[in-house]
Amino acid sequence: MKKYIYSVMLIFMTITVTQAQRMLPKQKGLEVSTGVLSDDKIGNDYYINIGMTVNGKNGNYQLWALEYSHQYHDYKNLRIPQETYTAEGGYSFFLLGDAHKNITLNAAITGVVGYESINRGEAMLYDGAKIISVDNFIYGARGRLTFETYLSDRFVLVLQGRTKVLWGTDLKQFRPSAGVGLRFNF
Repeated sequence: MKKYIYSVMLIFMTITVTQAQRMLPKQKGLEVSTGVLSDDKIGNDYYINIGMTVNGKNGNYQLWALEYSHQYHDYKNLRIPQETYTAEGGYSFFLLGDAHKNITLNAAITGVVGYESINRGEAMLYDGAKIISVDNFIYGARGRLTFETYLSDRFVLVLQGRTKVLWGTDLKQFRPSAGVGLRFNF
């Protein structure tokens, strides 16, 4: 009888240990996130981001992502669209978390390159006014602070605050945003 009890206890211990492992080195994840651009006004300005993570040691991970952001600028009764397409790559550092990494706080820094389109390339407006900002290739850096919690062994809920610093743009150089995402670990 003792043999059966020890066997059952050993099985439960291995199941518990297996489920508690988080952020395994070289584990890959697919992250999809969306959020609002925190400019002077919060409204219809948003971003959509899809990225890949590759876990390193101690809760750190590499981050590679593609992003589309869309915002409007008001001119008289017209809304002028600004669209930005970017790619980024960088590293996220583990700051705080519990022992099993069920809840973590990470900070990331990434390099950003992309293209910015203003009014879909149309410089003239209906009233004869001309937009002096032009479409540009942009580059810069992004900082990101994330609060991550595991919903299950594979799914991670990501709450994030971010800011981009861009050069090559005729518009604002600092672009903060906040959002929520979901990561699936393979």
